[in-house]
Parts: sequence; structure tokens; C-alpha cells
Amino acid sequence: MTSSDGPPAPGTARPGLGGGDLVDVPRLRRRTLTVLVAAQVCGGLAAGSAVSVGSLLAVALSGSPTWAGGVTTATTLGAALASLGLARLATARGRRAALSTGLALAALGATVVVVSVVLSAFALLLVGSVLLGVGAAVNLQSRFAATDLSTPATRGRDLSLVVWTSTVGAVVGPNLVHLDGAVGRLTGLPPLTGVFVLAGLGMLVALLVVQVGMRPDPLDVAGRAAGTARRHVPVRVAAATLRRHPRALAGVLGVVVAHAVMVAVMSMTPVHLAEHGGSVELVGLTVSLHLAAMFALAPVMGALVDRVGARPVLLAGLVVLAAATAVCGLAGGDAVGVTVGLVLLGLGWSAATVAGSASVAADVTGVERVAVQGLSDAAMSLAGAVGGALAGVWLGLVGYGGLSAVSGVVATLGVLVVLAAHRGGRSPRADAGTGARVTP
Repeated sequence: MTSSDGPPAPGTARPGLGGGDLVDVPRLRRRTLTVLVAAQVCGGLAAGSAVSVGSLLAVALSGSPTWAGGVTTATTLGAALASLGLARLATARGRRAALSTGLALAALGATVVVVSVVLSAFALLLVGSVLLGVGAAVNLQSRFAATDLSTPATRGRDLSLVVWTSTVGAVVGPNLVHLDGAVGRLTGLPPLTGVFVLAGLGMLVALLVVQVGMRPDPLDVAGRAAGTARRHVPVRVAAATLRRHPRALAGVLGVVVAHAVMVAVMSMTPVHLAEHGGSVELVGLTVSLHLAAMFALAPVMGALVDRVGARPVLLAGLVVLAAATAVCGLAGGDAVGVTVGLVLLGLGWSAATVAGSASVAADVTGVERVAVQGLSDAAMSLAGAVGGALAGVWLGLVGYGGLSAVSGVVATLGVLVVLAAHRGGRSPRADAGTGARVTP
């Protein structure tokens, strides 16, 4: 059976939510992208401001560098737990409801983090971080939401555009530590809590943008046009669907490895720099450059996927990640060397994530599509949680250089895993961004 899951050509329309109304799909696609871009800027600003000081707060409240990865681990664990729930909510009530709910919980998480610092309660800090992770799950789902109304020719571009717009928040966010003192003077809150106040406000603004702008819901319009009814897809069904699509499976595996490696090294870098005399401002700048590398060249990665295919871009990203860990490990206490390594780490993550996500978005269709996307996001976040948790332990045992070496081995193994998954069977071509596909 031949199918094409993209919208009709520009100038055509699809049935609206009322059944008789017509929706200008190309126009709705453009407006949806605008809404997602605006929300990503606000959400990225919040996430970027929090990531630069989370590990510092964990050490301060726990009293041990072993817990330096606690905030990152809790955040990524929250994203993993929320990804499946948000996917189920999107299937039941649409993208707007899922994204809005996630942003509201993330804003609550920022508030809980502030309270935890006021009370010097490390356990409460972890609870707030888990809720903040729901915002990370929203960011992950947003890149798939950008493809709900895409044609095969625009899928990679639309997905990478939403990833790219996180650059604004990623670069500016960590440097909001400069405003921490001003927020503290206005509110009387302890140091390093001001960035979480700003994070919560960013999430609330993103929530307002989604609620007002995402009407009609793009997933509802796409589902009505495709004739697919809403129904819950269990995780086991999503997993079975993924196993039948080896290209999508390879994409998920590559994204999982890339995210685990990136989180493990990145989460320990602020602590490593601080131990070598690095200031909070230096940490913020280093994390900004890393995050900029993760997001700024996403459209380039999307263009490469469309031109040469997802598989070579995914493999190249994993190779760059391995090289990045070597640079970080050999840099020692040199801040410039560590920064170069983190930039390479971000570039490798970008290539692997865009290519892997494009494979999932293109290779799986039908009612299982959103559930598989949620499973992919959950696996990605869970890998990050494991990477962050083990990173703190490895840092204490073998130091930053040893942690980088172990991460490099994992990235290299990821190349072999992706190659093996591609050899595991045949599925519709997900590498190219054009043409119809033959589905099993």
C-alpha cells in the first residue's frame, strides 16, 4: 500500500475540526511553526538559565560533589517520565493540551527549586528538578509537533527549525546569572535562585503563547485528514512498531547514545571548572557556547539529512561526540580546551539528534506515530538520567579525564549499535525527505 503522510500542495485545504469547515493547511503549518518557535525561545531561555547552576546548587545543598549530577539526573528523569504521558495526552486531547500541561508543571518545578534553596532542602531540590524536566519533555515533543502538518519535502526543515530556535534561550539563558544579584535584591531570595525565578516566568510566557496561538490543533487537523481516530497506544505496541522499522530504531538508538554521552560530560563540566578556579560567569559562558553548538547549526544538520541521508549524519555525529570526549579529557584544567571540547560535544549531539529524530518522524506513520515519538523521547531522557547519575560517581572515582574516556567508549559503541540496527532489516526509506513511501 502506498501512502504519503504530508499535507496537500499549497493552496488546498483539509476538513476542519467541525467536519464541514475547511482549514488552510499550509497557512496553519506556518502559524504552528511560529507558535512553536516562540515557545521554544521562552522555554529554552528557562532551561538554559537553570542548567548552568543546577550542579552548583546540588553540591551546595548536598554537601558532596558526588551529587553534582543530581539536578541533571532528576531533570532528565522527569523528562523521561513525562514524555510518555505527554504523548498519551497529545493523542487524547491534541498537542496544545499536552504542551500547555507540560509547561505549567515546569513552571511549578522552578518555584519548588527556589523554595528548596530557601529551606536548604536537597530532596526538595530534586523534586523541583523532576518537574523542570517536564519542560524538557515539552521541548522534545515540540520538534515532532513541527512535523504534524509537514510534507515529506519540508519535514527535516521544519523539525530542525524548532530545534534551531532553542539557540536564543540556550545562549542567553546561562548568562542570566548576571541578573541573579538584581533578582535577589528585589526579592530577598538567596544567591543562584534568581535564574529559576526567570525560568518559571519563561515557562509561563511559553504556556500563554501555546494556549493562544495553537488553534486549531495541528495534530487534530492532521488526524482528521488522514482518517485516523484517537485511541491510546500502549507502550508495548509502540515498542513493537519501532522494532518493525529498523531505520527508526537505529535513529532512536543513536539519539539515546548521543544524549547519554552529552549529558554525562556536560553536567560535570561546571563542577570541574569550579574546582580549577573557574568563576560562575566562566561556567555560564562555557555552557552557553556548548548549547549554541547544540542548536545553532540544527538547520545545517537538517539540510545534510535531506541531501545525504539520516544514517551518515547520525554516524558522523557519534564520531564527533567521541572526538569531543577526547578533547575534554586531555584538556585537564585548561578552560579553553574544555570549552572547545564542549562545543564539539554540542555539534555531535546536534547531528545525531536531528538525524535520528528525522528517521523516527519519517519512518513511522499511522495512529502509532505519536506513541513511538513519545517512546523515543522517553528513552532519550532516561539515557540522559542514567548518564547524569553515573557521571557524578565516575567523577569521584576517576576524575573528569576518566569520565571523558568512558563517555568516549560509549559513543564509539553507539556507532556499532546503529550499524547493527540498520542491518537488522528493511523498512521504508527515512533518509530522503521527498516522495511517497511503501509501508509494511
